[in-house]
Amino acid sequence: MASSNYVPTYYDFPREYRGYGENPPDFKWPGNPKIIINFVVNYEEGAECSIENGDPASEQYIWELPYVPKVGKRSYDCESDFEYGSRAGVWRLLRLFRKHGYKFTTFAVGKAFELLPDVPAAIKRDGHEIASHCYRWWDYSKCTPEEEKALIIKNMESLKETTGAYPKGWYYARLSQHTRRLVYDVHKELNAPLLWIADAYADDYPYWTPVPRTKDAILMVPYSYDCNDARFHMPTGWSSTDDFYNHLQYAFDTLYEEGAENGCAKMMTVALHTRVVGKPGRFQALVKFMDYIKQKEGVWVATREEIANHFNKVNPWVEPAEPLKYGPEA
Repeated sequence: MASSNYVPTYYDFPREYRGYGENPPDFKWPGNPKIIINFVVNYEEGAECSIENGDPASEQYIWELPYVPKVGKRSYDCESDFEYGSRAGVWRLLRLFRKHGYKFTTFAVGKAFELLPDVPAAIKRDGHEIASHCYRWWDYSKCTPEEEKALIIKNMESLKETTGAYPKGWYYARLSQHTRRLVYDVHKELNAPLLWIADAYADDYPYWTPVPRTKDAILMVPYSYDCNDARFHMPTGWSSTDDFYNHLQYAFDTLYEEGAENGCAKMMTVALHTRVVGKPGRFQALVKFMDYIKQKEGVWVATREEIANHFNKVNPWVEPAEPLKYGPEA
């Protein structure tokens, strides 16, 4: 049997295979719901890769025509597709959420908020949660730890400037192996609360992840790649609006039934992008899904901050006698 020669670094966390098992605890969710729905709106417009932003090539991910990126040249078609999210898509989504009285969690890229302050102002006005999606929407695996830490700090300060407060939650997507520890360290250094991280896909419930060489832990509130409109732009994704809606409904029905059976609601994330589901044709899948869940009893639509605050109250982290020994000190 082959063995790995990998040696953990300061930034590494061990893998965690053990979850809640066959009989998860009762987290006593408010109102005793059968399911918890968290809608996430990713706002990235203008922070994507582009020559204008000083990048070597145009963006290649999550837009209508995923061509090979243009190197050393501007891509007006790509830029324009992203601009649909800021010009039209975000406002369409805000109107729909106001209609239903639902609050979403915003994964906010700092530079995108800087470019159009009207967006964070409207999101704050409507009472939605604002979390960090880092300062630029790109692949952080290519950064050194020092470069990445500087960008984390930059986004903390950027979001504080545009929203009035440091973000309490984080989601990267294209993270590095240093990201989790760097986010934790920066929040400690700035004396800013870190309520949750979402770069996890391992469970239907939140869970604590111990921080190596400390007695502390990070609350992981899992995100979703499967109930995600980004799959309209992936080879293994949706070929029609009905595909997306059907998948959301099937996921909802499964979790709703399980929550009714075991008495402890599970969490479902619905991941959205202003330039994707904000387009008129795809938008109807979200309209239909909201109408569907509105008919059901025991549905708690909550922000990640609401979920994390309650979880922390009823299932707080208990400090171990000794720190988790994994990897070297800094």
